[in-house]
Formats: sequence, structure tokens, C-alpha cells
Amino acid sequence: QVQLVESGGGLVQVGGSLRLSCAASVRISSINAMGWYRQAPGKQRELVALITSVGATNYLDSVKGRFTISRDNAKNTVYLQMNSLKPEDTAVYYCNAVSVRYSYYWGQGTQVTVSA
Repeated sequence: QVQLVESGGGLVQVGGSLRLSCAASVRISSINAMGWYRQAPGKQRELVALITSVGATNYLDSVKGRFTISRDNAKNTVYLQMNSLKPEDTAVYYCNAVSVRYSYYWGQGTQVTVSA
């Protein structure tokens, strides 16, 4: 069982920055992949960024060049640095972990609101 706890969300103005953190209850080096998803009101949850156990990354097209996902294995924490935020980035952001057995785990979510 993997427990994930997100932090770092909040209210920011257009063009501002936030850094989300996701602390895992297990060694993230043993997790197949970790990622950040988001869900805006009335929309489906979408994958924003993903990082694998070997450090490969993948991003939603609309956040490329603005968001950066990273991991600190010593702290069992994954980060999402979000720069140049736009109103359309407003959503609840969820941390996700995929185990080596392809079980999915989710955090409770953290709200990000970008004001125009």
C-alpha cells in the first residue's frame, strides 16, 4: 500500500509560480512511475506530467516548457514546478503512483487556482 500526501497548492496570479510536492510512504525508487494529474470542474482528469523510475519524463502538451516534474529519492518526494501559470491551469492536482504490479495509488488532491 502506498500513501501519497500532496502539498503546495494555492492561489496565484497569472504568470506566477507554484511548486507542488508529493510525499510517498514508501521508497519511490521502488515505484514504477509517479505522476501528476489534474481535474478541472466539469472536465475529465488528465495526466499533466509523469516521471519513471529511471527518470524519463513526459508532459501534457499544454504545459511543456512551463512545468517540470522531478523526484528526490532520498526524501521519497516528487515535485511539480509550475511556472508561467495560466487561468486554464486551475484545477485540483492529484499525485499518482503506479507500482511495479501496476496498482494505482492517489493522493487526496490539492487545489491550484490561477487568477486573471
